[in-house]
Amino acid sequence: MAYLIDTSILIRLANVADMRHTVAAGAVLELHRRGEVIHMTPQVLIEFRNVATRPVAVNGLGLSAANAETHAAVFEAKFPLLVETPDIYPAWKALASALGVIGKQVHDARLVAVCHVHSITHLLTFNIAHFARMASFGPGLVVVDPASV
Repeated sequence: MAYLIDTSILIRLANVADMRHTVAAGAVLELHRRGEVIHMTPQVLIEFRNVATRPVAVNGLGLSAANAETHAAVFEAKFPLLVETPDIYPAWKALASALGVIGKQVHDARLVAVCHVHSITHLLTFNIAHFARMASFGPGLVVVDPASV
C-alpha cells in the first residue's frame, strides 16, 4: 500500500513536546517496518513551513526559517516527494465541484486529488474529519489515524 503523509503528522514529528508526537513517530516507524512507502507532496511541505514558522501564540511552532528548513530536509530524506503533474488540477476540480468543497477544505481536496492521480491508497492524518467526506469520491481513499497503525 502507498501512503501520503499529511501536514498534521509532520507538525507532530517536528515538535517533540506535542502530546501526539509519540503517536505520529510510532505510526511512521511501524509503517516503515511493514515496508510501506510513505510519500509527501510539495503542498504538505509548504503547509509545514507555514505552521512551523508561525508564532506559537497563533497556533504555530514558532520555529525560525532555518530550523523549519532543517526539519523539511529530514522529511524529504525520509519520505519520497510526489511530482506535481498537470493531472492534479482536473482531479481536484472534479472533486471540489462534485462535493461542493469550499474554504480551507480546498487544500485537503487537493491532497485527495494528488492521491488519486498517483494511485496512493492511504492518507495518514490526525485530521480524519477533514477528509471523511472526500474519502469515497473517485477511486476512494483510506484515511488512517496514526493511533490505529
